[in-house]
Amino acid sequence: MFAAALRPASLVARRVAFKPARAAVAARAFSISAARRSEHPTPQIFGEGAKPGEVPTDENQSTGLERLQVLGAIEGVEVFDFAPLDSSRIGTLADPIKVYSLEPERIIGCTGSPAESHELLWMNLTREKVRRCPECGSVYALDYQGSGDHHAEHH
Repeated sequence: MFAAALRPASLVARRVAFKPARAAVAARAFSISAARRSEHPTPQIFGEGAKPGEVPTDENQSTGLERLQVLGAIEGVEVFDFAPLDSSRIGTLADPIKVYSLEPERIIGCTGSPAESHELLWMNLTREKVRRCPECGSVYALDYQGSGDHHAEHH
């Protein structure tokens, strides 16, 4: 069995041995070239890191959305809306509960009306379609506030 595994490897080795060697070409991605020649400042989504011998803080090492949230907390701004949805009423098809979003899709959770009347159920809400909770019947609609040039293939 070991010999059978070595046979294909020896055939490949023989083919490679007879091919002439090409000169090594140093290549760099086009996107890297543009970034190196650009005069624009680097984005602030990356922290500067800690100095050698120090323990980094959240401000030093956070990146991306976490960095946005940390910098917002330093400025005293709440970046993300953690307030629960309106659960004082049940949304209807004529008057659904509006869910603010800057994206064309959002995942929401329903706990019923009044709050905590059933288990948490997650639903995917889109601009094109309202969603009805299968447990309590409350209807939710996306209140899309983003730019109109968002592409569906972005995911």
